[in-house]
Amino acid sequence: MLARRTRSFIIPPAPNRCNAASKAFGDVANAAERRYSSPVMAIEIIQSDDPLAAAKVRAILETLCAGGLTAPTGAAADMPAAVRDVIADVQARGDEAVCALTERIERVRLTPQTMRVAPDEIAAAAERVAPDFRALIRRSAENVRAYQQAILQPDPPPVVRGGRRLSARYTPIDRVGIFIPGGGGSGAVLVSSLVMTAVPAQVAGVGRIVIVSPPTVDGDVSDALLAAVAELGLDEVWRVSGTGGLAALAFGTETMPRVDKIVGPGNAFIAEAKRQLFGRVGIDAIAGPSEVLIIADETARADWLAADMLAQAEHDPGSAVLVTTSSGLAGAVAAEIDRQLDALDRADAAGRGIETGSAIIVAPDLDAACDVANAFATEHLQVITADDEAVLGKIRHAGAIFVGGYTPVPLGDYYAGPSHVLPTGTTARFSGPLSCNDFRKASSVIRYDADALAADAADVTAFARREGLTAHAAAVEKRLERGRSNRD
Repeated sequence: MLARRTRSFIIPPAPNRCNAASKAFGDVANAAERRYSSPVMAIEIIQSDDPLAAAKVRAILETLCAGGLTAPTGAAADMPAAVRDVIADVQARGDEAVCALTERIERVRLTPQTMRVAPDEIAAAAERVAPDFRALIRRSAENVRAYQQAILQPDPPPVVRGGRRLSARYTPIDRVGIFIPGGGGSGAVLVSSLVMTAVPAQVAGVGRIVIVSPPTVDGDVSDALLAAVAELGLDEVWRVSGTGGLAALAFGTETMPRVDKIVGPGNAFIAEAKRQLFGRVGIDAIAGPSEVLIIADETARADWLAADMLAQAEHDPGSAVLVTTSSGLAGAVAAEIDRQLDALDRADAAGRGIETGSAIIVAPDLDAACDVANAFATEHLQVITADDEAVLGKIRHAGAIFVGGYTPVPLGDYYAGPSHVLPTGTTARFSGPLSCNDFRKASSVIRYDADALAADAADVTAFARREGLTAHAAAVEKRLERGRSNRD
């Protein structure tokens, strides 16, 4: 069994120097942090001839679908109200509200003049980053750019029927905002997420890319992130707190621009802000915890599978589900998880993921395993079997599919080319990975000549009158009258 561990947070006293909305938001954020203090336990093995009918499997599926791994409890249950108050405050007070919230949450005092990272700061930060890491950013970006250029959807050829010419135009979004976590309380700075969101936007032709990232306790943005900004040829970075920054991007302030779409990862507060701002701006998704589902048979290696599951579990929260046809493999993977967990730097985080959102399911055959995978519609799906192509052919729903034993998920996280921004919480049933095509929108283009209009007029006006919209019918008939008078 795994050793029992707990994790606790020390929350510094909050200053009494800001408005009620930002204070309420800070109290909820602190409560959400404090609720993590649960022991780590071994992964559960569930064996069933009908896995989707098993109560424990259904419970995991429902938890993922409902966002249960990040659902607020206790004081944090006020999260939607707190986020709503912050959005309203930023809409009303603009820069003043953004600065107050940043001081409350990040412990950094800003003015409207210091919210934006100056170009010389970006250049200086990039110089402080090791050349090897900057070269790595470039290589990753090149892979992403090549893939995104390959899948960029061109304008289709027109449909021509007589005097009718029907086509479509794809044009880029004007302004996109990207949120990148990495402030003083978040730990990891997700440089890869900038590559995976900004490069597809560049390939799409977005004219203005605006980055928001919370500052560290000394008021700076991570050197590594600013190095990536420089390597990608970007120059607009705002060091403000997450939810206030997203609200500012949605509405615009005295200094921050209004954008048309907001993308990027974040915690439950960022997801809630996106939910509330959707409609005012476009969003990529309302993301939940990172997740993987692995389909494996007896040919897969237990140590590799355990490592793959722990890689997702360490996201905190994260979910890892193995579906296998081999009870022997199931037991071996469980033992490997126990063995490998203690050696991880983030053992506490990974242990919580294994305990709360993960399982090993033993299915009667690969058809049943594929049924489970399609029901989970997971963010990451790995297929490691004796006949991967046969299994792949039965998969209908997954964000990204990693085929074969030599294709671990971190390849997609950092380097392969497709964006790592993927649907979670079973939403791969109706959505897919973020791509360059998500930063463009289609316009239908319809052209008729006089003869084509005359030929279709009777059908159009009959439809319009059937629905009681006589002015619609008249808009067609007026043109027919003009055509007859011209011929007369």
